[in-house]
Amino acid sequence: MNIFSEKLIAWYAENKRELPWRDTTDPYIIWISEIILQQTRVAQGYDYFLRFIHRFPNVTALAEAPEDEVMKCWQGLGYYSRARNLHAAAKSMNGVFPATYEGVRALKGVGDYTAAAICSSAYGMPYAVVDGNVYRVLSRYFGIDTPVDSTEGKKLFAALADEMMDKSQPAVYNQAIMDFGAIQCTPQSPNCLFCPLVDSCSALKGGTITKLPVKQHKTKTTNRYFNYIYVRVGACTYLHKRTEDDIWKNLFEFPLIETEAPVTEEEFRELPQVRAFFADGEVSGLRLISGNVKHVLSHRVIYTNFYEVVLPENSTSFSAFLRVKIEDLEQYAVSRLVHAFLEKYL
Repeated sequence: MNIFSEKLIAWYAENKRELPWRDTTDPYIIWISEIILQQTRVAQGYDYFLRFIHRFPNVTALAEAPEDEVMKCWQGLGYYSRARNLHAAAKSMNGVFPATYEGVRALKGVGDYTAAAICSSAYGMPYAVVDGNVYRVLSRYFGIDTPVDSTEGKKLFAALADEMMDKSQPAVYNQAIMDFGAIQCTPQSPNCLFCPLVDSCSALKGGTITKLPVKQHKTKTTNRYFNYIYVRVGACTYLHKRTEDDIWKNLFEFPLIETEAPVTEEEFRELPQVRAFFADGEVSGLRLISGNVKHVLSHRVIYTNFYEVVLPENSTSFSAFLRVKIEDLEQYAVSRLVHAFLEKYL
């Protein structure tokens, strides 16, 4: 064991977070936790993990569940392709979780990091995890300014992570460096004063803590403009399922018109796509009830207007949509954006 891993593991013994997926070597449980925690903080994902495992306690239960139920259980976590990939991967296992690195890595939605995390924790295999936390800790400790998102950087950090790993206890080492990055060596305001690596950290000595790790590419974001229509027809409303290969695929939402730029309430009411939803004369009741709601995703910023219209029960408007009882809306998996609207207005 080298000094770096020795100090990390000692720090972990004193500071580790007590988490339910760390008390097991069941690869299924570890897999679910790793997928949930992709793009999700532990504090947010914790309760989702408990609910998901309670409902789908093993591979077979997940594989046999309807997709709509899986999506409903995932509702609010975002990045819904993770749930679809989980479901597809479970179906491919025939009830048995893979027991080799190659088998785990081949599962849909599983990359190098997730495969390493599962195989080290479940099977004790010496595969080092490499993600944002690891990049940050290693780049600062060794003073490496090679961009982590470059081909050279990825190879360099993968090799360094493998070299630093204590291969006699890979699960403990991987969990230690992950917790160290999440708790001690944080992106902003790391706790350098009480860091066990303070005497040998290159970035601290060189004053480059805030400059590392280095990324060569900034994430480009695009703006999208959504306009939802919440229809009230007696005790019912209308939904449709997103089936396109786009965000929130297979989730339900209100009738939607996406525009290339923001539109005023008057401009929206006059759009041909809007008028096509309505029977003659009924569009006049359409009104804006929530405007310019901003929702930030990894590569997109969505600006949303929510409109409401109350129609008679014999209306023929929106005939192409699914008519559901308002009291039954909670049974449908919807995007976080629509879910937030429902919580506020219903």
